[in-house]
Amino acid sequence: MALHLSKSGKHLPNLKQNFGFLRTINNLSSWSCYFPPKHPSSSRIGKFPHGNLLCNRPTLFSFRRFESSKPDNQLHNCGGGDHPQVLNFPGGKVKFTPDLKFLSDYPDERVHCYRVLDDSGQTVSSNFVQIDKDVALKMYKDMVTLQTMDTIFYEAQRQGRISFYVTATGEEAINIASAAALTIDDLVFPQYREAGVLLWRGFTLQEFAHQCFGNKYDNGKGRQMPAHYGSSKHNYFTVASTVATQIPHAVGAAYSLKMDGRDACTITYFGDGGTSTGDFHAAMNFAAVMEVPVILLCRNNGWAISTPVSDQFRSDGVVVKGQAYGIRSIRVDGNDALAVFSAVHFARKMAVSESRPVLIEALTYRAGHHSTSDDSSKYRPIEEIEWWKEAQNPIVRFRKWLEGQGWWAPTSESELREYARHEVLQAIQVAEKVDKPDLAQLFTDVYDVPPSNLRDQEKSLRESVERHPHEYSH
Repeated sequence: MALHLSKSGKHLPNLKQNFGFLRTINNLSSWSCYFPPKHPSSSRIGKFPHGNLLCNRPTLFSFRRFESSKPDNQLHNCGGGDHPQVLNFPGGKVKFTPDLKFLSDYPDERVHCYRVLDDSGQTVSSNFVQIDKDVALKMYKDMVTLQTMDTIFYEAQRQGRISFYVTATGEEAINIASAAALTIDDLVFPQYREAGVLLWRGFTLQEFAHQCFGNKYDNGKGRQMPAHYGSSKHNYFTVASTVATQIPHAVGAAYSLKMDGRDACTITYFGDGGTSTGDFHAAMNFAAVMEVPVILLCRNNGWAISTPVSDQFRSDGVVVKGQAYGIRSIRVDGNDALAVFSAVHFARKMAVSESRPVLIEALTYRAGHHSTSDDSSKYRPIEEIEWWKEAQNPIVRFRKWLEGQGWWAPTSESELREYARHEVLQAIQVAEKVDKPDLAQLFTDVYDVPPSNLRDQEKSLRESVERHPHEYSH
């Protein structure tokens, strides 16, 4: 089969309909996919025979969006009976049954969660992408740096030095490991808890500080809330506070990549609460029908601010929603850096080579408050929060694995953390001394020639500043 990309005129030949990876959800109870052999010296998997990457399940669906049902041979008789048992409805053949049976509202067993490292950092499976030492050490250092940055910026907000902040506490593995499995050409459409993805791509601590203080060196020119980063240089689209609006954006951009024949995909991050929006469902359907190269990564951390997942949906989490839309999906342990890296690595391989969407549900726990505007102890036990911070800490788990590999010594820990703390504090001290952007920046970057209403607003604002200079000291 070949997919024709109408704009570029290119073909994607011989796409395998069941090019597999860790585990695709064509069946809620089948977990029998194969992995390629280990390659300890490389952080990427090269070319392998398709037999090593295929799931051993029959194809359930075919890509025939542009093929109408033919009028001839529509009815098929199964078993030699007198009545046709299969009808080729638009969309595919469907078997008939005499049984009046409704689909179950809930499976007998929840979809399993892919894991590589247990709580003590020991491997429980050989089915993962081998990561070389340099990549593994950078992953760990970035996870520690992200944790340190979050701690200090959170304290800075409490001191009144910045107005708002949101942390990724407990979700460092999802941030860094997913970013490590992508390429810089892949477009990132974040929510607001993925600063680690930008950190991995080379956004400096000084650039983070400039944004949080909204000074004149901020990429957004002070027009966004703190922690709402964006960088065209790093293919990281600017964060928006509105829930889930980034998901259809990512799908649309993926469609553009497909039409242009680019060797890249998009990835979008969102929380469990985002799956309750219409944007999520519209984007899922568009991605599936148009067969676009997008990775949809849901950080199911248990809470949408104060709303628990039990009040979000009655389905088995988010992973089953992918199958409902015809999207390959997997559930992974979001606190396991190796599992996240492997899942995203293979998801990207499928998305790019087959031009298809992939849904990843990363199970984790939001071990911090939703933001500096939230006190999560009001709606969940402090003991629960502390247990997750200690027993399921993704950074500690990955460090134990590194130590087991002989790649990290306990003596290096204090040096790394002291260095990260010094760098973050230094960045803050520099950023808070930088002037704010000029007021004119509020009215630029939209129109080539500002319309009269914007010119009137700028004039009115400047007059207000002149009347109340003490209110605009910065």
